[in-house]
Amino acid sequence: QGKFTLLRDTRTDGSFLVHHFLSFYLRAGCKVCFVALLQSFSHYNIVAQKLGVSLTAAKERGQLVFLEGLKSCLDLLFGEEEEQSGQPSPLQFISESTSNLKALFDFVRTSLTPAGGDSWKGPVLLVDDLSVLLSLGATPVAVLDFIHYCRVSVCSQMKGNIVVLVHSNEDSEDEENELVVNSLCHHSDLILWVEGLATGFCKDVHGQIKIIRRVSLELMAEQDHVQIYQYKIQDKNVTFFARGLSAAVL
Repeated sequence: QGKFTLLRDTRTDGSFLVHHFLSFYLRAGCKVCFVALLQSFSHYNIVAQKLGVSLTAAKERGQLVFLEGLKSCLDLLFGEEEEQSGQPSPLQFISESTSNLKALFDFVRTSLTPAGGDSWKGPVLLVDDLSVLLSLGATPVAVLDFIHYCRVSVCSQMKGNIVVLVHSNEDSEDEENELVVNSLCHHSDLILWVEGLATGFCKDVHGQIKIIRRVSLELMAEQDHVQIYQYKIQDKNVTFFARGLSAAVL
């Protein structure tokens, strides 16, 4: 509890980790606020069904609060956004001159604040993917402020967890995105860094994952624990193995 997990992908798609954490926390009985900026609800629901979880049922019983970023953006841009219970849209900053993510933070805090009859185990904030906020016009400082306030509210006060996906490319000229990624790396308790193979595409090995446990955040004398595995994505699961020990090789 109270942990910040960063999912980082480079030269590949790390969204399989988002689907894993979403189904994992829902099965564990946690209250989940999912800020989905990359895909539609139906996309996440189809993948979740393969993993044995129904997002529709989770929404109906109040366990899942889902923000469909694609739809909210279009509604805002074309003036069709309906204010729910007098509250502004969580992505209100798109139509304003100032890059202020306060409305989005208020949405997260309201969604995860436990009500009287709630019996969920713990609050979880899941964001896919944070880089989209920069593309929508938010400044790096506004994005980092948003994450900072979410960490204080969800991790420290509510004793919940935060899982955030960011895209990164070390050769990229997108300095704003790299600033956000590097800043988040310094504050994360756990980093799952998914990378494409340096040698290119392979049918039996889809990439490698670097698991970095930030021990240095707690004990200054300790170094971070780093483990590196390769993986292959299958229809309903992912297999991990040590580098060079793919079943195709053995």
